[in-house]
Amino acid sequence: MGSGRKRGACAQAFGRSRGGFTSKIHARCDNQGLPLGFILTGGEASDYTAAEPLMEIPIAAPKALLADKGYDGDRFRESLLIRGILPIIPPRSNRKVPEHPDYRRYRDRNRVERMFGKLKQQRRIATRYDKTVLSFESFLNLAAARLWLKSFVNTA
Repeated sequence: MGSGRKRGACAQAFGRSRGGFTSKIHARCDNQGLPLGFILTGGEASDYTAAEPLMEIPIAAPKALLADKGYDGDRFRESLLIRGILPIIPPRSNRKVPEHPDYRRYRDRNRVERMFGKLKQQRRIATRYDKTVLSFESFLNLAAARLWLKSFVNTA
């Protein structure tokens, strides 16, 4: 007898994308580009679906949120403004009335991209060898802790 629920690729954050059968890592970082939390989704899932769960990570609220076009949406922008967070998100190309962010501040988003580059230096993260979400997230957190260690170690 089954338990009545489906298991499989969706439950393990796998999905089809241009690169094949993979998953997306959505991260929330501090202003220095150090990771604070992760959400995993399937490769075909929209970035917008992970926006609210990322903001629900129990950390102090930021003054501004820098994100790429995938996170652009009226509802998400409104929820950020209600929380007192300034959304710095470029508009999607199909937006009828584009809202242009402060592009000078948006340049700091490269810290997030560099953080992903450092995480993906770990071959296990870059190729996702792990079959389950739990083991992949665990190794992702270990790699993130490695990035954080550099800020705690005395370099003198």
